[in-house]
Amino acid sequence: MRYILIPLFILGIVLNANSQSVSVEKSTFGVQTGFLGVWVHNESKLTNLISLRSEIGLDTGIYGSDSNNINGFLLAPAITIEPRWYYNLNKRKSKSRRTDGNSGNFISIKTTYHPDWFIISNESNLNFITDISIVPTWGIRRNLGNHFTYEAGFGVGYLHYFKKDNVVLINEADVAVNLHLRIGYRF
Repeated sequence: MRYILIPLFILGIVLNANSQSVSVEKSTFGVQTGFLGVWVHNESKLTNLISLRSEIGLDTGIYGSDSNNINGFLLAPAITIEPRWYYNLNKRKSKSRRTDGNSGNFISIKTTYHPDWFIISNESNLNFITDISIVPTWGIRRNLGNHFTYEAGFGVGYLHYFKKDNVVLINEADVAVNLHLRIGYRF
């Protein structure tokens, strides 16, 4: 992962040297909800165009099986760290568009950890397997009024399951997809 992050930060530093007029917020805090969960987040400035987003929340899972007639949903805790490069802040500023609250387009590396602390589900006796995913993502964030925001993003990356003693996994690695559409409130 370090080989992915280093070029992103070097690119951000080079671009940051050429553009000193616009900057991401020093720190922004908010809550977001979407079809697949609810989250609390903080973004902290690293450079003028790069921020580090930390997030904790509940991700939703929907599952079904014809063989056992099991259909349901679950909510599992999620911890995310995501460096974001906001690459079009200067262009937005030159067109007199808003950049407050880190309103702009971004490229990120979303790293999410789902621990097996607890799950909330409509089924009992579910066995949740801890996982971690690393997903390069492209996204946008825009403001709606003074405090409300919406965000959309898409990415495809790597997912690794952590094997438990009583579980047999056919393959411990998989493809992770990050497709999100969220509405939030910024404090």
